[in-house]
Amino acid sequence: MPLLKTIDPNPTSAPRENLPLPERLISGNPEFKTWAQDVARGEMIHTGIWEATPGVTRSIKGETFEFCHILSGIVEITPEGGDPVVYKAGDSFVMKPGFIGVWKTIETVRKIYVTVMA
Repeated sequence: MPLLKTIDPNPTSAPRENLPLPERLISGNPEFKTWAQDVARGEMIHTGIWEATPGVTRSIKGETFEFCHILSGIVEITPEGGDPVVYKAGDSFVMKPGFIGVWKTIETVRKIYVTVMA
């Protein structure tokens, strides 16, 4: 396994496509695409590209830590009990284990993600 991995922001392979879980859908008809590009530490760390079309869903991280870097699009994330924060291309953020909030995709968003399972 190489110890240096370049993440392709525009993968040409077919993505895994899915929809939000019904219990997490708040509004709209968002569709998700995931291009998994690396897995490490026995499935504990995942890295790749994720894309979502406009819509509003409930985000629940559970025991997962997630770093995100927005490549394109606009999202508004509202932590439970907190104020909304808008992220756009070039912005980076972390959702820590235990995070619960609302993810609103305003413009189709594409991000680099790194998730770490606790």
